[in-house]
Amino acid sequence: MKEKVLITGGTGSGGSFLAEYILENHSEWEVWCTNRWHSTGNLKNIEAIKNRIIVKECDLTDLSCVIRLLQECMPSKIFHLAATANVRICFDNPLSVYLNNVVSTMNLFEGIRMVCPESKTMLCSTSETLGNPQEFPMTESHRCQPVNPYAASKMSSESLAYAWAQSWGLKIVITRAFAYLNFRRKELFSTAFALQVCRIEANKQKVLKHGNLNSTRTLIDVRDVVRAYWIALDKCEYSTPYNIGGSDILTVGDFLEILKSKSKVKIICEQDKSLMRPKDVDKQICDVSKFNTLTGFKPKYTLEESIDYLLEKCREEVKNES
Repeated sequence: MKEKVLITGGTGSGGSFLAEYILENHSEWEVWCTNRWHSTGNLKNIEAIKNRIIVKECDLTDLSCVIRLLQECMPSKIFHLAATANVRICFDNPLSVYLNNVVSTMNLFEGIRMVCPESKTMLCSTSETLGNPQEFPMTESHRCQPVNPYAASKMSSESLAYAWAQSWGLKIVITRAFAYLNFRRKELFSTAFALQVCRIEANKQKVLKHGNLNSTRTLIDVRDVVRAYWIALDKCEYSTPYNIGGSDILTVGDFLEILKSKSKVKIICEQDKSLMRPKDVDKQICDVSKFNTLTGFKPKYTLEESIDYLLEKCREEVKNES
């Protein structure tokens, strides 16, 4: 029988890419994915692989559901990607975002402790936990100073990982992903821009709306990120964070200009105040030497290849829109 890998949030934007990566590169594993119990009709992300994976409804905020899932699956590897991760929305629903992410993580760790304590688990955290440091590049030793409720929930989740590892010996690897390109995650600035460019090309929209263009980011392809996740769980030490990110540095405005240069039509832009965050992370420049040196990891995709792929998929998405 195949060993089993469980991806919480496996039908989501990042989890679906991870499931695809495992099926394509590690076919000796049986892939299980959780889906939010109240969104079972939205399985578009896994349409191409739905017959090759096992999808289970699971409310991670309900410990009994988590325990039943783990007892049925008995996974050897667990990737915890499930979370409410929309930073803009977290300002409107701070308690909901915080409680969902923290309680879900605590229930998962507690379920693992009770059912399958020898499982290896990866906690997907975020560079947002580091806030706005004064020194760059941002290393794992920077003090966490979250500036939004989503980041605070992830910092708390990291604390839970340390606590359950120290108290009960759970094997938990912590990754902090920096900004990445992922056409399935429509609230990311990169995807939101690309979709608007494609709608303007298709004469379905007139003006591209944007928020803050001055923030600086390093970018990486989501396909490289999920490959890094798999490597991390095999090669990284437990209970210590690892940065995962790219080396291409540009502002949000620079990225928009690249998209405009690749557009088939002229793009007119204007700022939309509703897209501005009460508090932004101004600069995220990552130091990934700890992870890359330990694992030998190198991204496969260049920034231009990633942007071209993003536009290709967004054009397909817009073409299918009613």
